[in-house]
Amino acid sequence: MLIVDDNELMRTLLRSILRSGGYQVIGEAKNGVGALELAQRLRPDIICMDVVMPQMSGLEALQTIKGMYPEIAIVMVTGTPSVDNVHQSIQSGASGFIVKPFKVGKVLDTLRQAWRSAQPDAVALNGGPESA
Repeated sequence: MLIVDDNELMRTLLRSILRSGGYQVIGEAKNGVGALELAQRLRPDIICMDVVMPQMSGLEALQTIKGMYPEIAIVMVTGTPSVDNVHQSIQSGASGFIVKPFKVGKVLDTLRQAWRSAQPDAVALNGGPESA
């Protein structure tokens, strides 16, 4: 799993939640440019990505990554959800949406649903998020 957020505190908090849920965090980036580089190099199963970031927004990175690797589940993260952001994220291929401040149960539920929808065969074969 990759975590992409320009706020270090948010990355740390999300990393802690993910690890407590059995997810393996294999990389972190501060912006969409870093997300693209890590997605190409590491090919994660899931990416948690902030919507608003410098250099390249999460929405731009989402569209590019899904175009290159449609099998990667991408869950968008935001502190200011808007109908436009949610709609554009889902249209661009996002598998879910998490709103800050994080609620542990909601984060883990959203990721489980995203994993199932994006990788239906992999859950049966690999046992689920532990391989992410």
